[in-house]
Amino acid sequence: MSWGVALRELVVEKWVKPPLEGWFLRKSLVPTTPFLDPYVFDWVPALEQAWPDIRTELDAVSVRRSEFPNFQSITPEVGTITDDDQWKTFFFLGFGHRGESNLARCPATAAALDEIPGITTAFFSILEPGKHVPEHRGPYRGLLRYHLGLRVPDPPESCGIEVEGEVRHWVNGGSLLFDDCYPHSVWNDSREMRAVLFLDVIRPMSGLASWFNKIALKIIKVSPFVRTAKRNYDVWERQFNAREMPAQHP
Repeated sequence: MSWGVALRELVVEKWVKPPLEGWFLRKSLVPTTPFLDPYVFDWVPALEQAWPDIRTELDAVSVRRSEFPNFQSITPEVGTITDDDQWKTFFFLGFGHRGESNLARCPATAAALDEIPGITTAFFSILEPGKHVPEHRGPYRGLLRYHLGLRVPDPPESCGIEVEGEVRHWVNGGSLLFDDCYPHSVWNDSREMRAVLFLDVIRPMSGLASWFNKIALKIIKVSPFVRTAKRNYDVWERQFNAREMPAQHP
């Protein structure tokens, strides 16, 4: 990293980001707590109703789970919190970029995602047994993070998420909504994989803050961060599609 880039990052982190985040929180139309009631979004009940079909599609594609990319191979920035092959991803959407072949493999999931306004990112997020993701925080408070439980190990307490000191556990077919800009960590201490449908959605805000957020998200869409992730995904997608899906047996 050059000195110029490092200086710009320091300026943004120290002088630009804190007042911007404070403004977003003051203008938020939903609570600014670490965890939120998922039903502040009216699309959540329909998504929860669709969870059996979404899980069926997760199970179908998971026969090739060993070929799914780890998170840092798509988004290198998360290499500071994960550097192994134990956090797998199966991407559908990322800041306007669509994983068309993955969406085609999962039509019920694709149909459900199409009904969610303000969605920016969507993928199956899989934590392998024993995986821990250390405390970290998200980069941008203009979004909220949502998880739909798809494959939750038994007992559910064997895996969980802590956000700003509050601990929650996933439930199959249940929702968690949280602000990932609070410090948070995740773990799976079970002997099974934990899988959720992972979404980022636009935080509802009032007035000028809402307009500014939309502009900022358009800038993020063309940022080096997103362009790099798209290039990495496109490489993986071509390789994945080149290999034939193995036959499934009853």
